[in-house]
Amino acid sequence: MAKFIITGGKQLNGEIIVSGAKNNAQIMLPASLLSKETITLKNVPRIDGVNKSLELLQHLGAKITDQGNELQINTANVSKTELEKKIADKFRTSVMFVGPLLARFGEARFPHPGGCVIGAGGRPIDLFLESFSALGAKIEVHDNYYHLSAKKLHGADFFFTTATVTGTQSMMMTACLAEGETILRNCAMEPEIEALANYLNDQGAKIKGAGTPTIIIKGVTSLGAGICKIIPDRIEAGSFALMAAASGSEIKIKNCYPQHLLNLLTVFDKINVHYEKGDDWILIKKSSNILPYNLKTHEYPGFSTDLQSPYVVLMTQAQGLSLIQETIYDRRLIWTDMLSQMGANIIMCDPHRVVISGPTKLYGKKLISPDIRAGIALVIAALIAQGTTEIDNIYQIDRGYEQLDLRLKKLGADITRLE
Repeated sequence: MAKFIITGGKQLNGEIIVSGAKNNAQIMLPASLLSKETITLKNVPRIDGVNKSLELLQHLGAKITDQGNELQINTANVSKTELEKKIADKFRTSVMFVGPLLARFGEARFPHPGGCVIGAGGRPIDLFLESFSALGAKIEVHDNYYHLSAKKLHGADFFFTTATVTGTQSMMMTACLAEGETILRNCAMEPEIEALANYLNDQGAKIKGAGTPTIIIKGVTSLGAGICKIIPDRIEAGSFALMAAASGSEIKIKNCYPQHLLNLLTVFDKINVHYEKGDDWILIKKSSNILPYNLKTHEYPGFSTDLQSPYVVLMTQAQGLSLIQETIYDRRLIWTDMLSQMGANIIMCDPHRVVISGPTKLYGKKLISPDIRAGIALVIAALIAQGTTEIDNIYQIDRGYEQLDLRLKKLGADITRLE
């Protein structure tokens, strides 16, 4: 199992380029099934979820031209409607293939999707099944295996009981080829949803309201395909900004959209983190005397749950007490026990809240990354810690951050990957 060896206390400086958004790329791959034409994807991050999605597409019969961060995908010869279990049960976004298959072929078979330990047992696919049913699909379940079928999908008025990014995206793709009008209510509003809608509309879809709580879709009989440039990963950009702030470094973050990080930048204004920004870059300046600030995660445009873990590390260096409240995932604060092992002064009030008292010195330890976002937080903690930290199970980190060690080395980090 691969691991990172990080010696902390090194001054970081320079520029780092943000990769394409994980949550945009992993949706555009199943979206390729909506058309028989060739889609060209640019700025694709080569992370595990993308590679598994490509495996699924190839198993279904898609023709793929792989040029690293640029892909050409043609699904004209796809005839299978069953997702390969050995691949699909390894990552949660395999469920995103179901809607496009159902919309195009009237059928989809798939196992219960696997994925990240965060929310394990608490991330059912009920909303997906309810939305497909609302569009007219018949659902059969046998031994944790699902069979969906529909002679013809029809529009529906559907309310999401929980705002869900993937649920919203799935319904958007499926409803594009359904007959009539679909109204989606209480939709998630993340930038990746608007990016998907923009691409689909360019190919002939009729989607209005993406990026707002209500989306209206008028079904069409077919869609084309074209060029799609994956938007920058706002979570990666935010993680790098928090890394710079926590380490007191000056780092310019390039190929990002600062407008996607307005909540984080507003918090920076409150806690004495200095920065400049342009249309596609953010410069984090050396900051000292970081102020504590209580934080509660919330769906976009609120403070992202995916940035909560790096923010916790920053608060260990703040001058006083801060309360962090996680409202999205039940188990996302459990990892802070490892930060306590490094010397942080953290009290867990309950599974949803921690109180952090800073500033504290952190010290190198042997750790295991439990998930993507806790993993990047441990990397940041290791970079500012005294001594050497060993982080095992970095597969979890690689799932969200492409070639992280190589990019951090260019900033001056002492980080080594051991296979």
